[in-house]
Amino acid sequence: LTRVATLASLAAGFALALSWAWPAAAGGAGRAAAIALPLIVLTAINVKGVKEGARASAFLLVAKLVPLALFVGAGLFAVRWSRVAAPARVDPAGLGEVALLLLFAYAGFENTAAPAGEYRNPKRDVPFALVTQIVLVTLIYALVQLVALGTLPDLAASRTPLADAARLFLGGWGGALLTAGAAASILGTAGNTVLSGPRYLYALAVDGYGPAFLGRLHPRFLTPAAAIVVQTAVVLPLALTGSFAGLAALSVVARLASYVSTAAAIPVLRRKLPDTPATVRLPFGPAIPVAAVAVSAFLVASATALDLVAGAGALVAGLVVYALRRKGAAGDGGAAGV
Repeated sequence: LTRVATLASLAAGFALALSWAWPAAAGGAGRAAAIALPLIVLTAINVKGVKEGARASAFLLVAKLVPLALFVGAGLFAVRWSRVAAPARVDPAGLGEVALLLLFAYAGFENTAAPAGEYRNPKRDVPFALVTQIVLVTLIYALVQLVALGTLPDLAASRTPLADAARLFLGGWGGALLTAGAAASILGTAGNTVLSGPRYLYALAVDGYGPAFLGRLHPRFLTPAAAIVVQTAVVLPLALTGSFAGLAALSVVARLASYVSTAAAIPVLRRKLPDTPATVRLPFGPAIPVAAVAVSAFLVASATALDLVAGAGALVAGLVVYALRRKGAAGDGGAAGV
């Protein structure tokens, strides 16, 4: 559910960003085309091969960082600091909802620790990578927000705030550049999700969880083509009928289930597993896991009833799949080859 909701929200966000340059993308057939065509292209690229998908993601990464660097570099000279120093009054009642959406912007940081067993020195590399990336991302977000707040009047009313702000201090070409950068940013993240998400379905199917056809590889490209296509088929109706913010919140609620279970497991695992030279042991005993569970509970409490029902439904569906494991799956003899 996390991967599907994330990809659906990104697709909806792409149409929203594109509406600055192509107003028809804001609704109707234009919005449907802006959502469906990129998803279909990314699906086709990833069916063809993992190298093609990785190259596309790397290209889009560069394409999004260049416009952001220009936006911040030029925009800092155009900021009206009086506007930054005296922002509009904020209603504290909406803090939880805002925090929930903010987590969507940071989501994915947990992927850094996933391959820790393959790192040369996990005890050093995992904390360094996590802290460094979060600091850098926070710095980029803060600078972008500072420029947008200090240059664009009535920022919250804008549907495409970065493009509108860039047009004010760079001219029409600046708005077009930031629109292209936003599109590249969304497509890059979407491409990563199209690449990684189906591998979960594939690995589960290989181990006997879910339909067997999801665990088959394409005879020519040797990619989990069925899992890739199925993910897109589930994402499309969600993206076409939902909003960016609503789908992003749903993605975070689903993601919080894994955050809570991971954090809650740490005190137990510390007692059960031996301390080896490669073990990453958190300082302050159970304080960090307990704090993580508390923050996650606060965020879950801020979710809408619909998101909570959807998240609970996904957990129930997962339990059903887990209980109905197919006999004789590859996982019976060891771990799946993914």
